[in-house]
Amino acid sequence: MNELLAIIEKEPFFEDMAPEHRRLLAACAAKCSYTAGTRLMRDHEPTETFWLIREGQVALESPLREGSVAFQTLGTGDILGWSWLLPPYRASYDARAVTDIHTLRFDAGVLRERMEADPAFGYVLMKHFAALIVQRLQAARLQALDIYSHGGPGHGN
Repeated sequence: MNELLAIIEKEPFFEDMAPEHRRLLAACAAKCSYTAGTRLMRDHEPTETFWLIREGQVALESPLREGSVAFQTLGTGDILGWSWLLPPYRASYDARAVTDIHTLRFDAGVLRERMEADPAFGYVLMKHFAALIVQRLQAARLQALDIYSHGGPGHGN
């Protein structure tokens, strides 16, 4: 756990958390690696995990009738997954490893239990993830504005 705690302590997403909260996170974490092409999440499927991407890239994708379209790429230091935090705990998009990736994988079920047991920890984690959700929504909005300001898909531009 000391190695996991050391990794968490170096990450900006967790930097302003109290040491005891970082220890709770480390107790719920495991190092995991995935090969390029691995699907980490599928839209609308249950999710009990979130990841800290330590190395590599992950595409966030919206499924379409024929395939999917990437709307954002995450990389080193980014957090993947927030749907574990709010019922019904289902993914809001697909996530696919673009390159081989190395991550910390967090057990969301255990984290939710710890958030209930320690409201201060729950509040801190909710604040961090609320900021992440806002950031992702703003990025999606900017991308949509960019697409539609250029005539949108299928408009010959």
